[in-house]
Amino acid sequence: MVTPLVLGTMASQALLVVLAPTIVAISRDLDSSVATVGQARSVTAAVSIVVSVALIVRGEALTVSRQLLVGSALTPLACGAVAMSNATSAFLAAHVLVGLAFALLLSAGFAGIAAFSPEDRAWATGYVVSANALAWIVVNPLAANLTEHVSWRAAQAVPAAVALAALFTVRQVGDLPRTGVRLRLWEPLAVPGARRWMGAELVGFATWTALITFAGAFVIERTGASEPAAGWVLAAAAAAYFVAATRTGWLNRRVSRQHRVILASLAMAALLPLMLGLTHSTATTAMVFCVIGLTAGIRTPASASIGLDQLPGHPGAMMAARTATTQLGYLVGALFGGALIAGPGYGALGGVLAGGMVLSAWLVHRVDEPAYTEGKK
Repeated sequence: MVTPLVLGTMASQALLVVLAPTIVAISRDLDSSVATVGQARSVTAAVSIVVSVALIVRGEALTVSRQLLVGSALTPLACGAVAMSNATSAFLAAHVLVGLAFALLLSAGFAGIAAFSPEDRAWATGYVVSANALAWIVVNPLAANLTEHVSWRAAQAVPAAVALAALFTVRQVGDLPRTGVRLRLWEPLAVPGARRWMGAELVGFATWTALITFAGAFVIERTGASEPAAGWVLAAAAAAYFVAATRTGWLNRRVSRQHRVILASLAMAALLPLMLGLTHSTATTAMVFCVIGLTAGIRTPASASIGLDQLPGHPGAMMAARTATTQLGYLVGALFGGALIAGPGYGALGGVLAGGMVLSAWLVHRVDEPAYTEGKK
């Protein structure tokens, strides 16, 4: 049952990741700047936030399986619209469909975790979260090779293929029981635990986005690495994230979710200034970045699992809220990260990001965590 959730989540991330290795080719082909083409990410984020807000209110009208079905079917259409764009305006407009598909797939992928028993939820969450890393490890090199040897338009087939794989497995998804109660739009914010958890996720994802958005540039500019070498550094960190998200059942049994999030957040707070302010060689940067990837892989599934419990009976609404929150974090992180790099530089970025992770840890500390036993399947 976890397979369609992983594939759906991976397809949602593939829709974002595919822009990274194709953006230069797209700007060249459409006779536009890289910065303008990059606004596609902003369009995707804005649309997904709107869709996620709608899912909070109307989530029970669209079950997990239906969200996956619609999102998976919509993704190839969105990718086709992007691939057929012959002008920057059409390219950006096509990302309205990308944002819609993204929100449906990501929200459903995490909401489906609630169908697992408490004993199995830890490992299921880890595998769904690992789909983020899988997109970087699998989609990024495939899209890059297709862009180099065929065209950036052909690269759009990669996220479409992942979505089709998810589509063929949708029948395995078990839907959650419906409560028949419609939530008010502001209800997640009215619950203290949910509000604090959303704040922690917003800050955490803004910090993570600022790091991964500019990590490649940092490796190239500060350590003198080539672009292919920087790509390997990013892939190594993604692999570390994947390992931590899927192979730490022993830690799940010994440390509570809340403590895992807090300790991982504080570890990232210590490592971020080290990477962005003190490392000068590619090898050292890669090692520190991999450790950051490991800690992020521990933090993310534990935090997502806590969020599922904040509105009992409405996991779909909380995961829709998570999608909106993380996308807002993407926007904020990229904006402030770019401003800091253009101004004080990478060292200042590391310090600000460290402060963000400390704030995220403090917010999670104030979230009530219902007690249950986590196990490993």
